[in-house]
Amino acid sequence: MSLCIIMKTLKNKSLIILACLVAGTGLFSSCGPNKKEKEEQQQTVEAENALDTPTVALIPAAKGKLSSSITVPGELQPFLQVDLYAKINSYVKTLLVDIGSQVHKGQVLATLEAPEINSQLEEAKSRIQQNKAVLFASKATYDRLYSTSKTPGTVSLNDLEQAEAKMRSDSANVEAAKSAYRVITANLDYLQIRAPFDGVITVRNINLGAYVGPAGGSGNLPLFVIEDHKRLRLVISVPENYTGGLHDGSEVTFNVKALQGEKFTAPVKRLAGALDQKLRSERLEVDVINKDNRLLPNMYADVNVPIPARDSAYIVPKTAVVASTERVFVIRIVNNRAEWVDVQKGLESGDNVEVHGDIKAGDQIVKAASEEIRNGSPVRTDAGKKAAEVTKS
Repeated sequence: MSLCIIMKTLKNKSLIILACLVAGTGLFSSCGPNKKEKEEQQQTVEAENALDTPTVALIPAAKGKLSSSITVPGELQPFLQVDLYAKINSYVKTLLVDIGSQVHKGQVLATLEAPEINSQLEEAKSRIQQNKAVLFASKATYDRLYSTSKTPGTVSLNDLEQAEAKMRSDSANVEAAKSAYRVITANLDYLQIRAPFDGVITVRNINLGAYVGPAGGSGNLPLFVIEDHKRLRLVISVPENYTGGLHDGSEVTFNVKALQGEKFTAPVKRLAGALDQKLRSERLEVDVINKDNRLLPNMYADVNVPIPARDSAYIVPKTAVVASTERVFVIRIVNNRAEWVDVQKGLESGDNVEVHGDIKAGDQIVKAASEEIRNGSPVRTDAGKKAAEVTKS
């Protein structure tokens, strides 16, 4: 074999070996994962682990005081209000006030007339005189018999007793006639309608000559309605959940639509001490001084009622409480596992809320809880995650 043929053969073999090396390198490169693919695979695994084992932030359960307030609707009512009716059947003779009139205690508002009253009064006077005459005669008879009875055997004891009984009976008739006279005289006083307290006339249902009485022709409507506007009652109903800490003297603030931008403050004066059966709330009354008469009765008000702080409950963020259709709970972490704990919510203030349940001080509660963190499922905490990252780095 010539030298040229040998050199040509060696050259072809080198080309084949070089081609194989290049192909092998590409094959190894295509078969084995590179660095970028490894990172993507690691990220996928971490994402899957995060879904199976979520990472949560924890807060320790601790008791504290939470001051709060609620806004409830209220109604302003007159401190005193009375409907005035006629005591006896009569007619309106004079009318001295009208709607809006400021009146004082004892002031005459209207006078009535009842002609039959005068006749009854004269009849009562005559009956008194008649009974007095009878009494005078019976007393004279008794005195004579008593004087004669001093002589033994002249008057029987029975006749003397009968005369005394007759005298006493006639005396009682005189007193009864006087009482009847006083009743009729009192009826004359009822013909004057007077104001029972200082106030303002808000309703007038009569005119001159109108027939009035206990069941008068005005349809049982009152003659007048008088209200005291110098002091008002602000009546509110506080729901059952917020009644525990309220007491006399607590101050509330309120505003009315007619006076936008103004706030009024007044103390709580009266608490019902019981819940309304229908509303399940307690009635509160607040005394409001209204010297300038800017506030009117029957106005509606938005009332801000402060709820006193209580230190017997655990305070957690609102995000830590899950309210599902079946239960209200927080999630406690024990040995890196979730545990649902049923609770009841109390006062709320800002981002925090009171909770009552089987919780102890120092329990680790999930700060942002949700139903996706299932009961008994494993979890990772922020502290554990940061430690793992440090170890890895």
